[in-house]
Amino acid sequence: MRSPFQLEPARLIEVKRENVDTKTYTLKYEEAGRFREGFDPGRFVMISIHGFGEAPFSLSGLLGEGMFETTVRKVGNLTGRMDTMKVGELVGVRGPYGRGWPIREAEYKDVLIVAGGIGIAPLKPVIEHIERNRERYGHVEVLYGAKTPDNMIFIEQFDRWRKIKDFDLKLTVDSVPDRVAWKHSVGVVPLLLKDVKVQPENTVVLTCGPEIMMHFVVQSLLARGFDQESVYVSLERRMKCGLAQCGHCMIGMKYVCRDGPVFSYSELKGLPDLTL
Repeated sequence: MRSPFQLEPARLIEVKRENVDTKTYTLKYEEAGRFREGFDPGRFVMISIHGFGEAPFSLSGLLGEGMFETTVRKVGNLTGRMDTMKVGELVGVRGPYGRGWPIREAEYKDVLIVAGGIGIAPLKPVIEHIERNRERYGHVEVLYGAKTPDNMIFIEQFDRWRKIKDFDLKLTVDSVPDRVAWKHSVGVVPLLLKDVKVQPENTVVLTCGPEIMMHFVVQSLLARGFDQESVYVSLERRMKCGLAQCGHCMIGMKYVCRDGPVFSYSELKGLPDLTL
């Protein structure tokens, strides 16, 4: 029997710098057949580099033919090693794991996407899925914020996204350094909610970013009449095994790795150690 912890070799095909500390890595399985069904937006894989450890990473692009993208910020030992990787190097991959965004439940409804910082990474495949299946979704609004303009990622995608039919992209930053041009909003992401066009009764909300940001997003939307079962958040916790075995990511009786990382707010309401 195959061990659920067995790693599959994947080769680094391309590296793209997004900002000063974040890169997007394109990986391709050595055996294309290993790219199994289940690589859905919002799920994650475990990436391992010998001698540097293993960690969970969101899928930021689903390319087919055994290839996927993950967007990683350099914050520690493993991600520091990834930052130095060259095209052609091999890593170990297992997964994908977890429950992703409710893209099928959102069909024929309006979609509001709210993201902060690198939290836009697991939502990028949702945008690309809607782009490929535009007739299945209603009006789409994306609210994206970062600390400064230089902290934003996927900037080269913005013009293409704006060309998607019935699609609005609104940007904001916490502050704008001197001598930096910026023609969009200034302020925290939840402030953009006051101008959204979508209505509570027919909208699915997907949000990812710092937990305090999601707290204000969720509370603002609930106050406007959005249903807590239609507001989804993606949690970031210390996931170690990805298989609901080690307990590191437990919140109450829920495992973030198995039951999430995407949850409706109604599933999380009242759980301990959350600021949502």
